Amino acid sequence: MTGNDAERVHLEGIYFDGRSSRDRVARLTVQGDQVTLQADADGVSGGTEARWPLSRVTIDPPLPGVRRVLKFPDRTRFETADDSALRAIERRTRRNRALGGVRRLEGSWGLTFAALGLMAAFVWGFISFGLPAIARGAAAATPGRVLTTFDRETVNLLDKAPYLGPSRLSAARQAELQREFRQVMGWAGGTYSYRLLLRDGEPEDSGEDSFGGFALGANAFALPGGTVVMTDQLVALARSDRELLGVLAHESGHVTHRHGLAGVYQALGLTLLTTVITGDLVSAGTFAAAAPAALLQRGYSRAAETQADEVAGAFMLEKYGTTKPLRDILARLENKDAKADESSAEGSSRVEDLLQSHPGTADRIKHLRTLEQAAK
Repeated sequence: MTGNDAERVHLEGIYFDGRSSRDRVARLTVQGDQVTLQADADGVSGGTEARWPLSRVTIDPPLPGVRRVLKFPDRTRFETADDSALRAIERRTRRNRALGGVRRLEGSWGLTFAALGLMAAFVWGFISFGLPAIARGAAAATPGRVLTTFDRETVNLLDKAPYLGPSRLSAARQAELQREFRQVMGWAGGTYSYRLLLRDGEPEDSGEDSFGGFALGANAFALPGGTVVMTDQLVALARSDRELLGVLAHESGHVTHRHGLAGVYQALGLTLLTTVITGDLVSAGTFAAAAPAALLQRGYSRAAETQADEVAGAFMLEKYGTTKPLRDILARLENKDAKADESSAEGSSRVEDLLQSHPGTADRIKHLRTLEQAAK
C-alpha cells in the first residue's frame, strides 16, 4: 500500500538473500532517493535491514500475472504484488516509461478490441490483396522449364483413373481440332509449349472420386505451361467449331497471363514459392498432385476471367467479327443444355454478385457483347 506522505511509499512483499531459495516476509520503504529494506527472520537467517540509493536499485519491467521485482546492488531481490505503489515510484523517477505505456494499452478493453480489429483487417487485406500479389509475382518469375515440368507431371496424374480417359472422338475429328487449335497457338504467341489434349471427361470408372466428387464432363482448362485439355463432352456440346475456338482462345489467355499458376500458388500458400522460383524440380510432383483441384475447383478471380475473356474476344473479333459463338457456348455450359444460347443466361442479384468471387456467366456474356459493340 502507499503511505499518506507523497514522498514516502511502503510496499509489502518477500525478500530473497541470493544465497538460498527461501523467501522471507519483508517491507520496503522508499522515501525521497533512499530505499530501506526490512526482512523478518525465518528461523535460519536473522532479520535483515539494508539501505541503498534509489538510483542503484533496478526495477524490472512489469509482466502480466507476475509479481514486480526490485533488484539490489548486493544481488538480493524484493518481490511485491503491490503494482500500484511501484507505478507511483516509476512515474516519479521516469522509469519503464515505454513499457508502462504498453501496460496501459494492455489494460484498455477499447484499445484491445481496436487492436484485434486492426489485426483482422490486416489479415483480410493480406489474404485479399497481399497473397494474390505475391502469387502473381511468383507466377511471373517462374522459369519456363519449370512450367513444362509442371504440365508433364500434372498430365501424368490426370491421365490416371479416375480423372480423365482417352478421347473417343474419331482420329479424323481429333486431327481437325488439332489443326484449328494451331490457329489459336499462332495468335496467342509467347514461348509456351502449346498443345491440345483431347480427353474423355466422363470415363467409365470415374465414380464419385474425380476432383472431390464430380466428373469433369463438358470442360476445358489450361495448365501453366501451355497445355490445354478439352473434353469430348465439350466438343459434343458445341454447335460449331467457332464456339470451341472461342473457348480455346479464352484458355490461351489464362496461359499467357499465368492465371492458373498464380491461382495454384495462392491456393497452396507460400510453401512452394521458394522452390518454384529457384527451379527446384523435385517439388514438381507435389505441385502436380495439388494443381488439378486448385485449377478446377477453385476457379479464377473476376479480374482473371475478365482478362481471359478479353483475349478470347479479341481473337473472335479478329477472326469472325463477332463474339456470339463464345457467348452462346458459355450460356450452354452454364445451363448444361444443348439448346441454350446467350439469351438463356440468368443474371445474379446484386447481393449475390457482391458475394461471388468469380464473375457470373451473364456478366461475362454482357462484357463480350460490349467488346463487340466497341469494335464496330
